[in-house]
Amino acid sequence: MKILFLDTSSFFVTVAVIDEDKILSLFQEEISDDMSSKIMPILDESFRRLPFEISDIDKIMVVNGPGSFTGVRIGVTIAKILSWSLKKDVIKLSSLEFLATSPFNSKYIIPMIDARRGYVYAGIYDDKLNNILPDKYVKYDDLKKYFKESTLVSFDPLVHTSKPKTDVLKIVRKHLLDKPVNCHNLNPNYLKKTEAEEKLESKKNDKKDN
Repeated sequence: MKILFLDTSSFFVTVAVIDEDKILSLFQEEISDDMSSKIMPILDESFRRLPFEISDIDKIMVVNGPGSFTGVRIGVTIAKILSWSLKKDVIKLSSLEFLATSPFNSKYIIPMIDARRGYVYAGIYDDKLNNILPDKYVKYDDLKKYFKESTLVSFDPLVHTSKPKTDVLKIVRKHLLDKPVNCHNLNPNYLKKTEAEEKLESKKNDKKDN
């Protein structure tokens, strides 16, 4: 089975092509700006040296958040277009679960993404990627009670965290037989409202109060 894996949820982008449990092409690098113009050439290059075309893939696996609002939208949009135009199944994945594929020696791993103002997106996973604490938007300080038994990983420069060493095959193997989603129902999973949505809600509440 040929799979296209996409993760654009952070500045550290992963694009992989897998066939029969083997990684044939892997891009894992930092893209600090202008991801929207760079991601398509990366996709093109991922298939350039392979003996098949992107239209020959059987399935798409895409990280749909949480993470960068812009980055998540880019990955989800590409997955939707490819799924619709090529008539391929698409499976959505958590960015935090993907971070949790990193090796660790503690009881649990806590993947985290900086959400600013003292908040993070985080979850707790074991070594089989079982989600012990569901992914959520949470105060960083509220997670400290779990730190003693856990390894903390993040691409963001958060206190006590190590840089992830993600394992594409680990998450692909776990979700290979997941039920696909309708591409028209594939949406970003931000875990919180966007800043624009929060401002709009605040204005509505102010009007109600007045």
